[in-house]
Amino acid sequence: MTHVPTLADLLSQIVVDAADRAGHAGVLDTVEPATPTNNPKFGDYQSNHAFRLGKALRTNPRKVAEAVVAELAEHPGIEKVAVAGPGFINFHLNAAWVASHVAAQTASPTAGIAQAEGTVVIDYSSPNVAKRMHIGHMRSTIIGNALHRLYEACGWTVVADNHIGDWGTQFGMLIVAWNRALDLKAFNTDPVGELERLYVAFRNWAKEDPSLEDLARQETAKLQAGDPENTALWHQFIDISLREFESVYRRLGVKFDVTLGESFYNDALPGVVQALLDANIAIEDAGAVIIAFPEDHPVKAVRNRKLVIRKSDGAFLYGTTDLATLEYRLDKWAPREIVYVTDGRQQLHFTQVFEGWKSWRAERDLSTTDVALRHSWFGTLKLPEGSMSTRQGNVIRLVDLLDEAVTRSRAVVDDKSSNIPEDERAAIAEAVGIGSVRYADLSQNPQSDVIFDWDRMLSHDGNTAVFLMYSAARCFSILRKAEAAGVTVDLEAIAPDHPREKELILALARFPEVVTIARASHRPNLLCDHLFETAQRLNRFYAACRVFEKDGTVNTSRLAIIALTAKVFRSGLGVLGIPVLERM
Repeated sequence: MTHVPTLADLLSQIVVDAADRAGHAGVLDTVEPATPTNNPKFGDYQSNHAFRLGKALRTNPRKVAEAVVAELAEHPGIEKVAVAGPGFINFHLNAAWVASHVAAQTASPTAGIAQAEGTVVIDYSSPNVAKRMHIGHMRSTIIGNALHRLYEACGWTVVADNHIGDWGTQFGMLIVAWNRALDLKAFNTDPVGELERLYVAFRNWAKEDPSLEDLARQETAKLQAGDPENTALWHQFIDISLREFESVYRRLGVKFDVTLGESFYNDALPGVVQALLDANIAIEDAGAVIIAFPEDHPVKAVRNRKLVIRKSDGAFLYGTTDLATLEYRLDKWAPREIVYVTDGRQQLHFTQVFEGWKSWRAERDLSTTDVALRHSWFGTLKLPEGSMSTRQGNVIRLVDLLDEAVTRSRAVVDDKSSNIPEDERAAIAEAVGIGSVRYADLSQNPQSDVIFDWDRMLSHDGNTAVFLMYSAARCFSILRKAEAAGVTVDLEAIAPDHPREKELILALARFPEVVTIARASHRPNLLCDHLFETAQRLNRFYAACRVFEKDGTVNTSRLAIIALTAKVFRSGLGVLGIPVLERM
């Protein structure tokens, strides 16, 4: 498969080749890609390679830039080159050539996105069994799935692992409550709802009768020892929960490759603790086993801290399971990267786990550089009145959010598109509602905290999924109209003659660059911003450039630009997991 380079890479290579001819080969170890200029009057793209050369050579960067420009070979895509400021090289590009480049990108199976090789394991969503998914699970699920899609778009083999919470003392609590107060009719009607009621009920009972906590621990111990009755209940709780989770994932367009919960690693935990003790990575501390991070540890965040991997009562903790999980994933998939998508409150935990694991690997003379461990954390989502808690009963179910989004979208669709068949309106409302929820989260910097607001979450105005979906649908509408008139799209016929055409074409060309940057930085919002800017440029193009002339003829050049725009929207929205509608 032939790769179509991005404009940034192509221009960077042109500059590097010219710099080599100017006698500066091998001076710099890295090449930074060219970037779009902030003001089109100064050009379309800018390279800082000559500026960096001047700094490295301790000479005037502007003179280096002038020498590099003098060695630039002629290129059909470059209309004008200028040296700017202290040594930047600015390129004015030929719009028709850029359009042909975009046509090659969109015709490529990869949409022009640079492809990497390797496997990445992405750990995201991870709800707890026997509880409904609520809006607190939304960010990990949606952001994690966007990263999943970004990595796939960039050529990676992705293993999406839903590391569900299916073990622990909460099951002892549920078993106690189940035996004490199960409402079988309610359970048959709404299984997860009844399990949640039982969990909250146990918490309330335990406030009045603390001895119930001991009883719950006894039931947990029986489960861990393989008691048939408790084990059967536990499996029932898991099966019910997975069916509930899957109904939400299906609507969100989320699919996992594996669902390996905490229980999957139980048998490995004693061996992990013993291996860490044998390697002197872990030590005993007041009956517990810990990994202690000394005052001179190179990672400041973990200095004078400890990661408990076995409590004094013999119980294992999340850190123990995470270390066992790391070992399993490395052995099973040999990934280049392992990504954990959780909220920012777990930053210290994962820093400790990663550092403990690196020390353990080093003791075994195993490499820690062949896999990158990344905690892709995000800000918390809170209700206006504060944090959510199942035990307090103040959660908003994720399914209720999706239903409300679809209901609001359906009202708009019915009002504006009553001529569309009812089943199609229902499908449009579902797509718009779900797309609105996904985009409302993805369009924000993931590390920002979010206060949940119904109106903001489901807004149809401004930088929203609706605006992008409508922009794409408008392109498809124009293409249908041209097809009905017997006009075919000719991508070789693009001959831009208006600044708004070039402005839009340059945005289309930049799409593969933005996908690469969004993937590397774990910021899907960068792609959202770019698609929003593309839609705005499309609107300006519509206002200034007619596709259908007053005499009924079709401007085939502009029609081809619309066809390219439709392709980029289809690719970009697909990477974000936003449905693409050809009619709204």
